[in-house]
Amino acid sequence: MSQKLNITVMLGGPSAEREVSLRSGAAVARALRSRGHIVNELDPKTPEWQLPEQTDVVFLALHGTYGEDGTVQRQLEHLGVPYTGCDAEASRIAFDKVLTKQCCIAAAVPTAQFRTVDSLAAPFPENLSVPLVVKPSRQGSSVGLRFIERMEEWPSALAEALKYDSEVLVEEKIIGRETTVGIVDDQPLPVVEVRPKQGSYDYQNKYTVGMTEYFCPADFAAATTRRIQEAALGAFRAVGGRDYARVDVMVRPDGAPVVLEVNTLPGMTETSLFPKAAAAVGMDFAALCQRMVELALVRKGADGAIARKPAVA
Repeated sequence: MSQKLNITVMLGGPSAEREVSLRSGAAVARALRSRGHIVNELDPKTPEWQLPEQTDVVFLALHGTYGEDGTVQRQLEHLGVPYTGCDAEASRIAFDKVLTKQCCIAAAVPTAQFRTVDSLAAPFPENLSVPLVVKPSRQGSSVGLRFIERMEEWPSALAEALKYDSEVLVEEKIIGRETTVGIVDDQPLPVVEVRPKQGSYDYQNKYTVGMTEYFCPADFAAATTRRIQEAALGAFRAVGGRDYARVDVMVRPDGAPVVLEVNTLPGMTETSLFPKAAAAVGMDFAALCQRMVELALVRKGADGAIARKPAVA
């Protein structure tokens, strides 16, 4: 597909991940302009946003609540404008870590043991033991994430996570190697291994250049690599994913993969993992953005025309 398109990149938005989204969107806009497209940038800070006229396709570079939880997807479907990434229902499911885990369990995709908590007064979960991971059920970019190594840390970790959501996921901390797998057009990309130089892969290590080392393709035996990719693809399909996503997978010392979560709008910044994986198969950043747009345009009407309603959310 080589035609010049009118593309609106939606970036920023009202979520806790706004700053990362602004960086993702700016990088995407530059890449698409380099491909000759007319690109407008739209920051939906309020629900009254309007799409520029003659928008052919919307590139979603939003992260977190509103942008990644199915809300903006439903609005764009109402407007009849194609957009990049998973549909509203798959986005809603994948953004909710508990729903994602339930879908994985139903599809026999390996995931960590977990409980849910919705109160500051909740006791330490039965049938789980330290070390544990505590995180909001519906947030991304490690927002509100805490690790518990001692039971005394439970109250403060719970309080931090509950700042960002009314429901908190508490799961076993998987000891092993941290990886992520990009999916494009139902095909897994090479596995990326993530190694923070200090501490865990938290918000700071994730978005600060030089704080984390990345290895792609990750140095696993071929059979282990296939297991990791199969688990990631299984999780992607279990939540009803389409077009692309990034699936985070821990790998136990024996090579067994454990799916953590599905990211339907993966980061597109200079430190983001999804572009790194695509680059490993020869797809540079601009080519990746172009492919994401092409996958969205497949959903135009059969006659090639884009059905539009008045472009008001």
